[in-house]
Amino acid sequence: MGFASFTDEYTSPIAPSRLFKASIVDSHNLIPKLLPQGIKSIEHIQGDGGAGSIKQINFIDGRTFNSVKYHIDELNEDKYNYNYTLLEGDALVENLEKITYEVKFESSPSGGTISKVTSKYYTKGEFMLKEEDIKAGKEKVLSMYKVVEAYLILNPDAYV
Repeated sequence: MGFASFTDEYTSPIAPSRLFKASIVDSHNLIPKLLPQGIKSIEHIQGDGGAGSIKQINFIDGRTFNSVKYHIDELNEDKYNYNYTLLEGDALVENLEKITYEVKFESSPSGGTISKVTSKYYTKGEFMLKEEDIKAGKEKVLSMYKVVEAYLILNPDAYV
């Protein structure tokens, strides 16, 4: 089995509590509303949305991916930690066993958020991931966070 790990850091002017509630805890409601051109729905397949739950993201027709399922490994609303494992779906190419994500929101000195995201890719056999595929995935996630951030800036009373 092959393995690759990447850690990225992003900053936001939004406080960690608001960003965590909007982009993580209430993502199943907010994200499809903010990104209807890409995401049809986010469903709870198992559980209530906390640790141990399974969610499925359904993309609109005509996209590269139809859906992805992921297991929530940890959801800590006090420490703003969120870990999940991509279980199945179109994003898991034939030679990719799983992808895990560790997300942590920390307060920045300016009152905003420093988001640290570690993604771990577990491949089958000697398969090596292409750097451009990983970069494209990161850019999609970052653009989603930027849409949520813009929504929270325009709606200062949301998710307080």
